[in-house]
Amino acid sequence: MTQEEALQIFRETGALLDGHFVLRSGLHSRQFFQCAQALQQMPVVEKLGAALADRVRDEAIATVVAPAMGGLVIGQEVARQLGVRFIFVEKDDDGALVMRRGFSLAPDEKVLIVEDVITRGGRLQETIDIVRAQSADLRAVTIVVDRSNGNYQPDVPLHSLLAMEVETFEPDNLPEDLQNTEAVKPGSK
Repeated sequence: MTQEEALQIFRETGALLDGHFVLRSGLHSRQFFQCAQALQQMPVVEKLGAALADRVRDEAIATVVAPAMGGLVIGQEVARQLGVRFIFVEKDDDGALVMRRGFSLAPDEKVLIVEDVITRGGRLQETIDIVRAQSADLRAVTIVVDRSNGNYQPDVPLHSLLAMEVETFEPDNLPEDLQNTEAVKPGSK
């Protein structure tokens, strides 16, 4: 799948939004990728999942781990495409990601992390830290949309379907057009 094909999927499903948005990172942006809009269509999930799985087929992955909520649907599909186990990390009462529900990783278990969208990579890094705390062998990271502008680079291969150069702004340094419009926070909490 090419970047243009991935972008076309987001346009066709109404998942690429234009306006004034507050991202989970706290940054503001004129564009927002509402992956849930694209991922509600199972043929789209299958197509995106296959494209991500194809990027890591040679890694002999045993388990896919995804951060909840955004990575759940696409992470499970990538695991299905690879024919491997799927688990997830989720927020605790303080908002930090943790592994619960009896999930665990064996030492040296070959792991792939799958996420939907990153900007600063905060939740992705939390997930990486959890995987490494269990002494698993993190082989790679796949994401549907990388909007980090190349600023987030883990120390394992990172594969994305769509790398977007998207302007983001600190809340106290907004351009005039965004200062004059109400901000919407459509993403996860």
